[in-house]
Amino acid sequence: MTSATAEEFETHRPRLFGLAYRLLGSAEEAEDTVQDAYLRFSGADRDTIEHPSAWLAKVVTNLCLNRLTSARARRERYVGPWLPEPVATSDGALGPLEAAEQRDAVSLAMLVLLERLTPTERAVYVLREAFAYGHREIAEALDLTEANSRQLYRRAVRRVGEDRSRFESTPERQEELVRSFLTAARDGDLSGLEKLLAADVVWSSDGGGKVSAARRPIEGREKVSRFLAGASRTFLAGVDFTLAEVNGSAAVAVWAGDTLMTVMAFDVRDGLIGHVRAVANPDKLEFVGRQLARA
Repeated sequence: MTSATAEEFETHRPRLFGLAYRLLGSAEEAEDTVQDAYLRFSGADRDTIEHPSAWLAKVVTNLCLNRLTSARARRERYVGPWLPEPVATSDGALGPLEAAEQRDAVSLAMLVLLERLTPTERAVYVLREAFAYGHREIAEALDLTEANSRQLYRRAVRRVGEDRSRFESTPERQEELVRSFLTAARDGDLSGLEKLLAADVVWSSDGGGKVSAARRPIEGREKVSRFLAGASRTFLAGVDFTLAEVNGSAAVAVWAGDTLMTVMAFDVRDGLIGHVRAVANPDKLEFVGRQLARA
């Protein structure tokens, strides 16, 4: 590959990474997929590539579809709740997140909902929602008819929209709430925690069987508050906490020295915390750990 061609690919890399991450829910796999696309681009006859952006998007999408098929089988055997890999977004890793809709599209909550979809439904939905592809472009990328693309999109919207809760507060309000949560959890302040949590709050922990984590979601204000108050006495001693923007919203990173132990992401609704997703599987923290270490 000539240096000019390599430079051209680099102009597409951020967008391709954002596409692969939304499709896979894994930053590490997204990086590998983009690298595979780079190798294909380097070996392709450039005279046959009229529109590099569309060509690369099609390659990445189809590489992701292959990975999603095998990932489904692995996730059926996953120990405890499965959560996506978190990605720090303050540096624009997933593109501009200036609007609530943009932040919602990359939230862990949305990526969990996308797991309901078949691989092809997910590809159609992401290309349409996140990248504003027309159905003709989607059909060409996925070797579908336009009618089939429209049908898959309608089905995906229906399946995702059933439990979709959009961002309802400003980033500043989210950060304020997360700071208060962190202070109450660190102090083991049970009543303080309860004031911040919705009555039907849920705590989900992803340890992947590799670290200690709740194997089932913890549900309800009282149970979650007591769980956190207990954790503050046993697990939170001797660790450091930092606030970060992860997947478009305020999050908490838990460190033991230079090792990232957990990332906690928050869903906020009606001014209260409705869901906390705690990613502790060390395999899922490598990418975001490198990001935050550079911050």
